[in-house]
Amino acid sequence: MLDITHEKCPMTFVRTRLALDGMAAGRVLVVRLRGEEPHRNVRRSVLALGHTVLAEQAAEDGSIVLTVQKKDPAPAPAG
Repeated sequence: MLDITHEKCPMTFVRTRLALDGMAAGRVLVVRLRGEEPHRNVRRSVLALGHTVLAEQAAEDGSIVLTVQKKDPAPAPAG
């Protein structure tokens, strides 16, 4: 679980990316963030990197919880 509700852009994505980079492929990261701009930017950037957003849910405290699955690495080219 990564709580970035007190972070501002672009640190919201930087913290998310660092967490994803430290994870094994296929693992799931739950990210709690606050605000429309961080939600939009983190979601877009995660998808652009090839990861999967499994769920997006609004929490009672006004934050948004993104559930992200880290992509599998690209397969090695057949040679």
